[in-house]
Amino acid sequence: MARPETPQPENWRSAWVAALDALDADVVLVEELLADAQRVRDLPLSDPWSPPAGLGPLPLDLRPRADAILARQLHATRQLTLAIAANRKQAAFAARVEAGGYGKAPPSYVDRAM
Repeated sequence: MARPETPQPENWRSAWVAALDALDADVVLVEELLADAQRVRDLPLSDPWSPPAGLGPLPLDLRPRADAILARQLHATRQLTLAIAANRKQAAFAARVEAGGYGKAPPSYVDRAM
């Protein structure tokens, strides 16, 4: 089995910078989607990221940036989870109110003038 070729040192760093740029762009998209609920319905999320073939190990000087992107991804994931849960609770509450299933019969109007 052929082993993927490790890029040359100058290409290795630039390949990692490009890969981190792609991850950073994905996180920015999720952060923007969280900030604007209308866009959540209109724009699909991008495909999951996987490192390009033959990228090699992450250069040590790029580790802080990669860690920061990961922290932002985890935060965005938590925020999405909370937003989805809140949306489901609100939808369930609205369905109970609209259907009159909140424990009491829905109010009715009786015209006594007749």
